[in-house]
Amino acid sequence: MHKPANGARIVLAMLNARYIHASLGLRYLLANLDSHGSAGLRAQAVLREYTIARPAHEVVADLLATLDAASTASPTSSASPALAGQTASADQGAATDPAGSSVPAALAGSTEPIADLAARPAPKQIVGFGVYIWNVTQTLEVIRLLKAARPSVIVVLGGPEVSYEIDQQTITKLADFVVTGWGDVSFARLCRALINGPQPLMRVIPGVQPDLADICLPYLEYSDADLANRLLYVQASRGCPFKCEFCLSALDKTAWAFALDRVLAALDALYQRGARNFKFVDRTFNLKIDTAVRILQFFLDKLPRDSAVLESDTNAGARPDGDAPHDLNSADNRQLFLHFEVIPDHLPERLREHLVQFPPGVLQLEVGVQSFNEPVQQTMSRRQDNAATDANLRWLLAHTHAHLHADLIFGLPGETLQSFADGFDQLLAIGPHEIQLGILKRLRGAPIDRHTVTHGMVYQTKPPYQVLQTGVIDADTVLRFTRFARYWDVLANAGRFAQTLALLLSQAPGPSPFWRFWALSERFWQHLATTHGLTPEVLVDALFDDLSQHLPPELVRQTLLADYLASGARANPRALQGLLPRTAPAPVKVARLLATRQERHRMLLSD
Repeated sequence: MHKPANGARIVLAMLNARYIHASLGLRYLLANLDSHGSAGLRAQAVLREYTIARPAHEVVADLLATLDAASTASPTSSASPALAGQTASADQGAATDPAGSSVPAALAGSTEPIADLAARPAPKQIVGFGVYIWNVTQTLEVIRLLKAARPSVIVVLGGPEVSYEIDQQTITKLADFVVTGWGDVSFARLCRALINGPQPLMRVIPGVQPDLADICLPYLEYSDADLANRLLYVQASRGCPFKCEFCLSALDKTAWAFALDRVLAALDALYQRGARNFKFVDRTFNLKIDTAVRILQFFLDKLPRDSAVLESDTNAGARPDGDAPHDLNSADNRQLFLHFEVIPDHLPERLREHLVQFPPGVLQLEVGVQSFNEPVQQTMSRRQDNAATDANLRWLLAHTHAHLHADLIFGLPGETLQSFADGFDQLLAIGPHEIQLGILKRLRGAPIDRHTVTHGMVYQTKPPYQVLQTGVIDADTVLRFTRFARYWDVLANAGRFAQTLALLLSQAPGPSPFWRFWALSERFWQHLATTHGLTPEVLVDALFDDLSQHLPPELVRQTLLADYLASGARANPRALQGLLPRTAPAPVKVARLLATRQERHRMLLSD
């Protein structure tokens, strides 16, 4: 086996939605470089993560400095700091040989003849990018600038956005290689071939899907800084057995599970290092109950004895008012935070017995309802027992402390506005803590594309490829719903206006809660002309001005006052002037911690 060429450099780069997100996929690639590439590749690789808000030229400057840190390291050093992933200065200066001629610093001290060193090919520089629907635009600009600044850099792309429709994308045309599908094995093999030869013949490389036992787990690639400051993405399985056509997971043949003992050992190692915030990316956490129960028990065993909720203490409907999460940044740092994505109609007794034992603030369950319309579900090849979904959500709210986030998708083929409104009202009546209103996106490769003609689907041609209109919903209605969803997020999901929202949805004019909020959204747009940059004070005044036209003004004012004080806000909105105490009281714990939880949840979902 060839040793990696001295000075070869691999940089894995990701533009994340936020700093708090840490790329699980790229850490898998790092962890598997040696085992599926060649010994020493991992030592020549570094991970560089940015956010999509970072200017492209700054990202490129940092990437080039990272590459140069490797190329300026001594080629005779077997473990130079640059090749070991340490940051080295790009400005290494120059040395002088005995004859007085200038010699690059990287060659100074070498025992090889200078002529031989000069004739040696420049080391390969490889930059791999993870590309997703939410970062493809920014990543494209980075690659354009990177290739302009240094054409010799080998750019490798991977990720769901570039695994399909490859010939139709500008970003893939700029790249040297594209790895489609699973990259754990194929990226390592590509790097080995690029550095050691023979050179690859194909530009598009289908990802090899190995047995999960052959994949090295990536969790040692999380740094101590990651554990202290970022969300940790983990998984016990890959794939999904369901065939919902709006999702790329519909292309999976099934779900594949990692050996559970191996996963739990890795989770324990993370916990012992101080990790407390775990987001499981499994598509169907509760698919196999034996596995789900063992994972839940693992975390229950980590809870302090006085914080677990005994099953005997949990009676029907005994979900006490005032339950709220602990602060993630609490001084003792003991509080666990676990996020799971669950299917809503599968909640057997064994799973329930474990869910009820978690104390407030630990569990967050994301429940993909998507639609209650059975013909639409059938069109999407989605199997969902609506009655079981309704009953299970109500049970979770009544018997557990889990924070429930339920998803609906607007714009599915065949779903009318009234049909969506009916589903919204049905879900609202159940009472999840948050209802996330998503707008359908055409993911590259997803089977939903087959409905484009028959259902009159029109999508954006650029990311995120949101639906613009359907055969039963016109473009103007889609635009109006987009505003509706944004106002719902800041008024309902943000958790600051619980009492005012209840007043609006129950007493304002309109045939149902959906249509009452729809009317408010329309009036808000006419009055505010924006859905962004809305402070709590602006919202208080806008809500008062609007609702006092339809409800008793003093009732509206007192309701807003209660919400504002509970939220802990400290300003002085016009509608509440003269009513606020000179020294604002400490915010009510429930409202304050709910807002903390909502913010944490938004950070989880913005990836």
